[in-house]
Amino acid sequence: MNSFKSLGLRAEILRAIAEQGYTEPTPIQQQSIPVVMSGRDVMASAQTGTGKTAGFTLPLLQRLCEDLPPQEMAEKSAAEPKVEGQNKPILRKNRGAGSQPTGQSTGQSTGRSTGGRRPIRALIVTPTRELAAQVGESVKTYSKYLPIRSTVIFGGVKINPQISKLRQGVDILVATPGRLLDHVNQQTVDLSQVDVLILDEADRMLDMGFIHDIRKILTLVAEDRQTLLFSATFSREIKQLADSFLRSPELIEVARRNSAAETVDQLVYPVDRDRKSELLSFIIGSRNWQQVLVFTRTKHGANRLTKHLQKDGLTAAAIHGNKSQGARTRALSSFKAGDIRVLVATDIAARGLDIDLLPHVVNYELPNVAEDYVHRIGRTGRAGNEGQAVSLVCVDEKQLLRGIERLLKKDIPKEVISGYEPDLSIPPEPIPNGRNNTRGGGGRGRQGSGGGGGRGRSSSRPSGGSRSPKPVLNKGRSSSPKPRRSSS
Repeated sequence: MNSFKSLGLRAEILRAIAEQGYTEPTPIQQQSIPVVMSGRDVMASAQTGTGKTAGFTLPLLQRLCEDLPPQEMAEKSAAEPKVEGQNKPILRKNRGAGSQPTGQSTGQSTGRSTGGRRPIRALIVTPTRELAAQVGESVKTYSKYLPIRSTVIFGGVKINPQISKLRQGVDILVATPGRLLDHVNQQTVDLSQVDVLILDEADRMLDMGFIHDIRKILTLVAEDRQTLLFSATFSREIKQLADSFLRSPELIEVARRNSAAETVDQLVYPVDRDRKSELLSFIIGSRNWQQVLVFTRTKHGANRLTKHLQKDGLTAAAIHGNKSQGARTRALSSFKAGDIRVLVATDIAARGLDIDLLPHVVNYELPNVAEDYVHRIGRTGRAGNEGQAVSLVCVDEKQLLRGIERLLKKDIPKEVISGYEPDLSIPPEPIPNGRNNTRGGGGRGRQGSGGGGGRGRSSSRPSGGSRSPKPVLNKGRSSSPKPRRSSS
């Protein structure tokens, strides 16, 4: 079995990895690290939660350090106390392993500069703020014992502090496309000496309409750069884009394309559209779920559902594009700390939500794009741990469900909870940006702009069947009603 040491990584990097509790390399890391270190372009795909970020961060750090003056590395290493077993092979994260806080890695001066400032040598572009922060944290964690400076820039916060950090000089810049181009337009960042360009979650960037931004960024970096594309999924559109600027890339796919991790237990609960929120509160309360990530289709739908959960006695918060970055960061931190029981998010926030040992993900509404289902449920069952992904599906979403099952190439088990049987006489209603009355899910397009929470108009029709009593959300553990297998 390979180890990080056998892959040729520096002792300083091995030491930082070991401190994070990793014990053995994941398949994507085993395959991508040697190729990236060789300088080749890469197009890599792996299931969410399998270590893609480390798959490009570790060899990137190795490459940058190989170009540094030897005495600089020696001085940095000598300044740090030695620890036992720092060259110990590492890779898979153990339960309960700690993590480093986010922020800028300062390091020591390299002496390399352009006009008194060190040039940006590596650029990592991500589609969302949360993912940028997560990648920035990984860069800082693994460069802890290296003279590497890094910083993260994204929108939603003041630009002047970012300008100040950029003026100090950084080796690695992690950025979202919009804010990066803001800095370009203000001439506060120079990308002309970028040797390595990494596009993380490139499919999501295309979905969000960043294609023109990506093409603009490609014109700003060095022509003889190394380019890496890492994502959980690769569509035909992504491969066409890659063909336009990658040079004989190494294609790495460690799992069947657009597949979900085997560690995630998937289940569908059929339910009427106007009883979804009631059923969700019942499931969380009766089964004593303490940490649940719930996905809605729109920002307004996330807000409405959060208010409903709070009225039912559950601590809940929402994160989406309309929330300030400070509010999003506080909500995510409270959720990770266990102060908030339910976090309601839109698809735009799905990338970058890295929560250790998250047990439950709920699709309150199925996504319009089938590939987004893979990213949503990939928030659980990470790093080899088990997780559960539950989808509440109404009659409007049957075609979306079929599209997801076609993508996965398998049927998702379906169960009906007693007291919440769907009324088969209720006809489907149109879903904003959806495909419930056409050819089915799996279509691509921009997300998060539709209104109505994906549930159509508010219906006053009776749901049929008897209403179950209001759930009792006590903190004690109680048994849930035994689901029965659906005939549909």
